[in-house]
Amino acid sequence: MKILDRLEEWIITFLMGGATAIIFLSVVHRYLAGISIPGLQDWLLSLNFSWAQELCIIMFVWMAKFGAAYGVRTGIHVGVDVVINRLSDRNRAKFIVFGLLAGALFTGIVATLGGHFVWENGAHYAFLHFTGAEIGDIPEGPTTPDLEWPTWIVYSAIPLGSSLMCFRFLQVTWGFLRTGELPHHDHGHVDGLEGELPPADANPYSLDDNLHAHDLKHKPLGDREGERK
Repeated sequence: MKILDRLEEWIITFLMGGATAIIFLSVVHRYLAGISIPGLQDWLLSLNFSWAQELCIIMFVWMAKFGAAYGVRTGIHVGVDVVINRLSDRNRAKFIVFGLLAGALFTGIVATLGGHFVWENGAHYAFLHFTGAEIGDIPEGPTTPDLEWPTWIVYSAIPLGSSLMCFRFLQVTWGFLRTGELPHHDHGHVDGLEGELPPADANPYSLDDNLHAHDLKHKPLGDREGERK
């Protein structure tokens, strides 16, 4: 499972980082191409970035589908469980299992229908063409406007991402039945900001800085003379 977990994380990271880099380069290209710099402007205008927006949309769609599966595995999805948490442990467990299995059923149906759509939208033709079999009257399928990629490749995010999400629902269900625990994510925690805890005797209302007025009336005489100096 760790290999699948790492692959899932690497796919999401690559898609997010790649889309961000492409958008950045596209914006920089558009800005610099409008500046009259001899030589550089002509070279930038010769570059074609019309495909950048379409590619970024495709990458974000794939990232969203695999990110949804990642969210199920890590418990990052937000859920309304106020009523369920007020139930007894036994009834609460029943509702949780029902919800997880309902999610697995829904994503499984989406994956099945999505796979059938992708197959009829050009994947069948691509498979027969790759294997050298007789194609017959099977349509080749449409392509994207800018990149001219077969659309079945783009739409493959639906069956692949939904299948992975269905598997994650079943995985979480099995883990809950074994341990009684669900994956949990602290939405108030930010990675990399694990600051040091303040001292136990620290006073958060002391305002010991130069940005706030100080009450000199109740300070010892020595402290006031030191501040005057």
